Amino acid sequence: MTNAQKWVALFLVAFIFLFILAKITRKEEVSGGTNYEVYEEDVVSIMQKQRCFECHGENLQGTGKGPSLYGIQKYWSRAKLINYLRNPKSYASAERFEEYQKKYKEFMPSFEKVDTKNLGKIADYILSLKNSD
Repeated sequence: MTNAQKWVALFLVAFIFLFILAKITRKEEVSGGTNYEVYEEDVVSIMQKQRCFECHGENLQGTGKGPSLYGIQKYWSRAKLINYLRNPKSYASAERFEEYQKKYKEFMPSFEKVDTKNLGKIADYILSLKNSD
């Protein structure tokens, strides 16, 4: 076998090895034919990124900037809360929010660019917070 043949054989073996390795480690394919890395983010990290704790407090029991998030199940279903998080200003005319606007200087920011799956995680977490009455 000549040196050229040895190099071609080595190249082919390396190519086949890399091809098999790529198939084994291929990322999950999602709609649209594009590969994305699947990454599950915990709700606390999501809420930190959205700065929820800055206004509602580290324990979400409220501050001078935002109300407590405990016990809101009496006002919200999961779907309605997700819609509210996506576009809070659309609820500004509701009587309860008129009171909040007087009490708190800033209105809730919109989470319109947050993935619906992550909004669902936030909503589920908030709806699980119960007052210790």
